[in-house]
Amino acid sequence: MGGGGEERWCVVTGGRGFAARHLVEMLLRSDIWCVRVADLAPSISLDPREEDGALGHALRSGRAAYVSADLRNRAHVVKAFEGIEVVFHMAAPDSSINNHQLHYSVNVEGTKNVIDACIECKVKRLIYTSSPSVVFDGVHGIFNGDETMPYPDKFNDSYSETKAEGEKLVVKANGRNGLLTCCIRPSSIFGPGDRLLVPSLVAAAKAGKAKYIIGDGNNVYDFTYVENVAHAHICAEQTLASEVGAKKAGGQAYFITNMDPIKFWEFMSLILEGLGYKRPSTKIPVTFMMPIAHMVESTYKLLSRYGMPVPQLTPSRIRLLSCNRTFNCSKAKDQIGYEPIVSLKDGLEKTIESYSHLKAEHKKTTSKAYLYLGGGKIANTLLWKDQKQSVTALLLLIAIYYYLFTSGYTLITAMAKLLSFVALFLFIHGALPKKIFGYKIEKMPPSYFNISVEQARSLACSATYSWNNGIGILRSLCKGKDWSLMFKVIIFLLALNVLGTTSLQTIYKIGVFITFFAFYVYEKWEDAIDSYFNDAFSYLLRLKSEATQRLLKHK
Repeated sequence: MGGGGEERWCVVTGGRGFAARHLVEMLLRSDIWCVRVADLAPSISLDPREEDGALGHALRSGRAAYVSADLRNRAHVVKAFEGIEVVFHMAAPDSSINNHQLHYSVNVEGTKNVIDACIECKVKRLIYTSSPSVVFDGVHGIFNGDETMPYPDKFNDSYSETKAEGEKLVVKANGRNGLLTCCIRPSSIFGPGDRLLVPSLVAAAKAGKAKYIIGDGNNVYDFTYVENVAHAHICAEQTLASEVGAKKAGGQAYFITNMDPIKFWEFMSLILEGLGYKRPSTKIPVTFMMPIAHMVESTYKLLSRYGMPVPQLTPSRIRLLSCNRTFNCSKAKDQIGYEPIVSLKDGLEKTIESYSHLKAEHKKTTSKAYLYLGGGKIANTLLWKDQKQSVTALLLLIAIYYYLFTSGYTLITAMAKLLSFVALFLFIHGALPKKIFGYKIEKMPPSYFNISVEQARSLACSATYSWNNGIGILRSLCKGKDWSLMFKVIIFLLALNVLGTTSLQTIYKIGVFITFFAFYVYEKWEDAIDSYFNDAFSYLLRLKSEATQRLLKHK
């Protein structure tokens, strides 16, 4: 230990997370702290870089230790905090998982356990990793926001809401039994070791989905390099450790950024280009994407229990991708002495270098049509890669067409007959033994068709949001000022009118044709089609802009 004095121990909760790993290494390199790494896994597993780095050496020398702890279990937390002077509370579930019960149990109940354990174990200082999203309502962008901003009445998602509740608990705990607390709000963390931003961006690029810009592309963001986040935590701890600093920083919250705002889509483009992919160029209006996002989210809520993966396209994600989010760090600079130690430019270079294994190979292996269809049987069927399967599916759809539309049945009669076949199938399926000639018959449990109270509530919330969104549009129209919105409404109603005059029979035939032939054609000439689509889309956006400007001039 530096100075040869008594060992001083701190603990980092969620210590195997992205930002937490960097904090652990920075604490160990300071030669001031021994670090206890607390996380959910039963044991610690180091990657080769960590084995030869500060953490590996510290674990072998006894300057670091690992403890398995679930924050939702108070006994685990107390055991992890025994003999600890400082707690860096960084543990939190993945923010992209919109599961209120999970977020509440960790971010709120877990934080309560952390505070109680700090008081019981006589911990001196608690630094809580919060989020700028605690002041984001999911509707209004934030430009140069500071710590005077209040918590919103409604949050963008469960993660933001529960992080705000956790932050309130930590702020309120300041001064209890000698415990000093403060909160750090790092904005949009990036850097080496990130398992969310860059990998998902590259996956989207490989799937041909990274060429789109949600919104007008001019929204500005504050990003924070991960080592700057770790540095901010240490600045906060050092400030609380002094008598003068404790009076200023105790019970406070601080925005932390790289102090170098940049357009969100420019930042994404720099990462993509650095890894050899094309930068996004096609702009898609938020009003077009939001209904799709709501539909995707509702589908996930219904099918998640059957294994559907968490979708990337959700309403909260669309809002985050299209609004301004910049924050003022003056308070952090003045009160805890925080300034970035790594510039945005250098941070981007280090990040891109660390993901060299994800660089584009510049060779086309799989068509975008195949990727859009999710691969597997569906893609093979619709792209005619398995011709026997494609013909079978097409014949089945044709049979349904003749059964529903050309048999003379009314819609109700046809549906009744179809349901009778389904009921008969389910009855026979249920009566079959579990095995026939060695072949296992999978049984459907009664819960297969059930909708939980939580899912019903989520559906009701989605319907309510859609209704309120429509009311908001009507209010804007009634003001008679938003010509751009009026133009969009007219286009939408014209499209709806055309669809309404089309018979169900025609829609079915067109749908089958598009399903089995449009994807096949797109796969054959996807580059040319993409080019034509981009040109046409840009032309339509230009026409819309010109029409709006003319209407405003004539007003």
